[in-house]
Formats: sequence, C-alpha cells, structure tokens
Amino acid sequence: MAIATATTGDGWSSRSAFILAAIGAAVGLGNLWRFPTLAGESGGGAFVIFYIGCVVLLGLPLLLAEIFIGRAGQTDAVGSIRRVARESRVSPAWTIFGWIGALAAFLIVSFYSVVAGWVLYYAGVFAGDFVGALAAGDPFRGALAGESQEQIATRLTDLFASPGLLLAMHAAFMGGTLYIVARGVSGGIEKAATFLMPAFFVLLISITIYGAFVGDIGEAAAFLFTPDWSALKPEVMNSALGQALFSLSLGVAGIITYGSYIRQGTRLGSTALAIAFADTAVALIAGLMIFPIVFAVGLDPAAGPTLVFQTLPFAFEAMPAGALVGMLFFILVLVAAITSSISLLEVPTAWAIGELGWTRHKAALVFGIGAFLIGVACLLGYNVWADVRPLGWWSLFADTDILDTVDGFTGKIMLPLGALLTSIFIGWRADRRLLETTTGLSRPVFALWRFLLAWLCPLAVAIILVTGLFPAIIA
Repeated sequence: MAIATATTGDGWSSRSAFILAAIGAAVGLGNLWRFPTLAGESGGGAFVIFYIGCVVLLGLPLLLAEIFIGRAGQTDAVGSIRRVARESRVSPAWTIFGWIGALAAFLIVSFYSVVAGWVLYYAGVFAGDFVGALAAGDPFRGALAGESQEQIATRLTDLFASPGLLLAMHAAFMGGTLYIVARGVSGGIEKAATFLMPAFFVLLISITIYGAFVGDIGEAAAFLFTPDWSALKPEVMNSALGQALFSLSLGVAGIITYGSYIRQGTRLGSTALAIAFADTAVALIAGLMIFPIVFAVGLDPAAGPTLVFQTLPFAFEAMPAGALVGMLFFILVLVAAITSSISLLEVPTAWAIGELGWTRHKAALVFGIGAFLIGVACLLGYNVWADVRPLGWWSLFADTDILDTVDGFTGKIMLPLGALLTSIFIGWRADRRLLETTTGLSRPVFALWRFLLAWLCPLAVAIILVTGLFPAIIA
C-alpha cells in the first residue's frame, strides 16, 4: 500500500519504485549526451576519474540531503523545507532554495523539451530508415545509406531552420510529459518509470555490447579510464563538478519532491547510494557505448555538442545494422529524456498542489502549457528570433540565444545556488536528532555525511557558482 502524502494523497508503492523513478529523474540527456561530450572535450580519463570523485564526495551527500528533506517534510519541496525548518527551530526563510529549485525545474523543462524534440525527430528519421531497410530486404545495412557526412550534418541545421517541425516535436514531447504527470504518482510517474527504466537498461546494455563487437572498445576504454593528469586543468575540474550536480538532478528540487512520496522506514542511505551508483554507471556505460563506435570510424571524440546529432549518425551509416542500431539508440535517449522531464514538471506541479491547493490535473496543465510556451520562444531563437539576446546587457550572456540563455542562467546560477543553500541548511541548521532518526545512518557514516555537507560541499559548489558567473577566473 502506498504512503499517503500531504501533497497528493499518493505515493510510491515500494522502495524499488522510488529508486527506479529517482534513477529516471537523474538519468537523462546529461548522462547520454552531456557526459560523453564533456569527457570527449576534456581528454577522457582524468576528467572521468575526477568526476567519479565529485559524485562520491559531493553528489552523494547532496542527494541524500534532498531525499531527507522530502521524506521528513512529506509535501512539496517548499513545504518540506518549511517543515524541516520549523522542526529545527530555524527561520522559514530557508524555503528560498525550494522556490529556486521549483522555478529552475520549470524553466529547465521548457528548453529540455525542445532538445528532447530533436531526439524525437532523429528517432523518427532512423525508424523510417530502418523500415526502408526492411522493405529493401536488407535490415542489417548501415543507416542513412547514400548520404554524405555533410548531408547527415545538414539534417540538424535544417531542423533548426524549420520552426514548424521544431514546434511539432516540442509539442509531442511536452504533451507526453504532461499526460504522465497529470495521471499522478502511482498511476502515472511510477508506471512510466517501472516500464521505461528496465527497457532503458536493456537498450543501453544491448547497444554497448554491439559497440564492443563492431567498434574499438579497447581504444574507448583507454580513452575513458587512462588518465592524462596534464589535461586536468581548472576548467576541466569545474566541468566535472558541475556535471556531478547536473547529472544527479540536484538543485532543482526534483529529488526533494520524489522523496516526499517515500514510505516510512525506508533506508535513505542505501537508497541514495543505489541511485548515485546507477546514475554514474549509466554515464560510464554511455561512454563505452558511444566512443567505440566513434573510434571505429575514425571520428573525433571531442566533437562537442554535435556528437549525438551529427557525429554518431554518420558513424551509424558506416556500421553493420546501423539503421537498426541508430533507431534503438535514439529511442534509448528519448526514454532517458522523458523520465527526466517528468521529474522536472512534477516539481512545480507538486508545489501548486501543496501550496495553492490546486488539483493535479489543473497544476500539470498550467505548468505544462507555461513551459511549452517558454519552449516555443526557445525554439524560435534558432530561426525567426535568431538575433534575440534576452540578457544581452549581461556580458555573460551577451552572445547567447534564447535557449542557451535559459540553459545558462539555470545551470550556472540557479542550480549551484540551490545546491549551496541545501548543503548549508542540512550541514549547519537542520536539527541533528531529526537528521539521525530520519536517515537511519550509523554514527560514523552520519558524522562523515554531515561533515561533507557542512564543509566540502559548500566550498565546491561555491566554486562552481563563482566560476560560472566569472569564467575569466579559470580561463
């Protein structure tokens, strides 16, 4: 029987359901696109090893802190922080980081849906290509047969130049996200997670095995796990720090919100460990999935953001069964995107239910449509409004389009600020007895967790925040 919560009267049916949903929230484009991109641009091994250290020492403590707040508060993110603050006899002004997280989640899902729309477009392209291969009696041929690398690369620029197509993909993806969130925790989010996440792992492992056989797994493993410490420059370390937060979906109140639906008695420490381990494993496996294929056809691992949408499609053209694998790959990325977008939209939805007393359907519809409209502005920034610079007066965003401005503002300011306040609140202000009884950690582990939150996490996250605002510091 699911636990009833103050927010929704709904909750996870089991600990495993929460873990799957939380992994789905954490595993997204950050793992399958951003991590391989950063690893490729940063030289591989040194970045990867430093990133793992950041997850263990920073990401895991913050993840447990957010789960604790949700579990102790049993309502939306703002209400949960308010309840923990009240029981800790500290100022309710600490709810500020709940507001920051809820707003950040709302803004992120708006442009996240646009980018996921690109994935949906490519999934359709490769599905059509595979159907064509079947019709031609050659299901194991390469993808996009007969297209040059330039033609394949042009697909993305042509997509950007087509506001109607971008709008259709964005609307389809946001519509799917809204539908699942509107159905509730157990009836929508949990059912989606328990179906989609096993399918995700099957696809991930299958394509990784494929890449190991037809690609250059040895060179990929050496690239990812053999450190060149000379490449570990301040900007690389800062990227790894930021990726550890971004990948675990920290600072956007999603884990706090999901944590509020947990059963009493759930062991929070081992639950947080399982989520962090799975999320990090997915990022590493994603590297072992993508780079063998990239190396096998002699492409550049440092291709940057175009790696998934331009480099890999060309690689699939040269690989056996590329049409099939290309289709499965973009379905894999699409699954990761939808599970993350669900958690993002759930944050403001839960806030409206808990703080305003709205019904779930009304809350999901209002915030879903609101995020969709902001996303429309973001996608028009690639064509009709290409010259618009929303924060052009600010040197940090002087040259960024609408989508990159929203992305940069949330990623460089809101997420690290939310994570910073979370670490200070739990590390210094939250009631120790409440922390001990709710988390159920042993005394040595509890002492280490509180120490990391009180000292290391604030310092590291402050560095991310300051260098994000003043990039010249590490240039």
